[in-house]
Amino acid sequence: MSLEWFDRVCSELEDSLDSICDKYDENGGMSIERGAKHPRIEFFIENEGVEREYFCTLFFDPHNEEFYIESFEPDIGQASKVVLADIEDIIDAVHESFHMYLDDDSVEEVFVDEEQEFYDSDEDEVAELFEEIDVEWETPEVTAYFQENEVEVTYQFGIVQETGDGVLKRINRIWTDDEEMLKDETNFIFSKEEASTIIAMIASHMDSLSTMDYHN
Repeated sequence: MSLEWFDRVCSELEDSLDSICDKYDENGGMSIERGAKHPRIEFFIENEGVEREYFCTLFFDPHNEEFYIESFEPDIGQASKVVLADIEDIIDAVHESFHMYLDDDSVEEVFVDEEQEFYDSDEDEVAELFEEIDVEWETPEVTAYFQENEVEVTYQFGIVQETGDGVLKRINRIWTDDEEMLKDETNFIFSKEEASTIIAMIASHMDSLSTMDYHN
């Protein structure tokens, strides 16, 4: 296994990315994680006074000596790996991800007032708003964690019919000492582009996570 190709691409990317887009040249950057099992390059935008916003993660498989990005296929509900054969493919993939990020950011700015009003609502109003959204649930509730008579965490995946966005519903059930069951439900809505980024970020940090221990 060799990282020679990885290092060569890192060096060339630093020289090439600033020239692919003026907007990236203004605020874009990249960070390199060479010590991971699959080394990766993460691309971000950094505005003054704002935390970094990552829009693309490029992985390197040292065994096969190939670069790839991960994406989510909603039709089959699985992540897929897209192999990038050469530096031109890599630059094109990063450039495309950057403009998809810009497009999403523009939409967010247009609707920021409506979103702020939504988040300022109390919990009952938020629940009522979500009930009005037409969601087709693609999976049953899937148990992610269970400890008898103490806690159960389940997830369910659906599609918003009007927009095609994904919905991830998390239900947390906790049993008290009085054998009363408390239920907490949260819903997370995300786009296809966000899904691929979320999956890539989680996959690249799985080794850092610990198993759930309800008693700790």
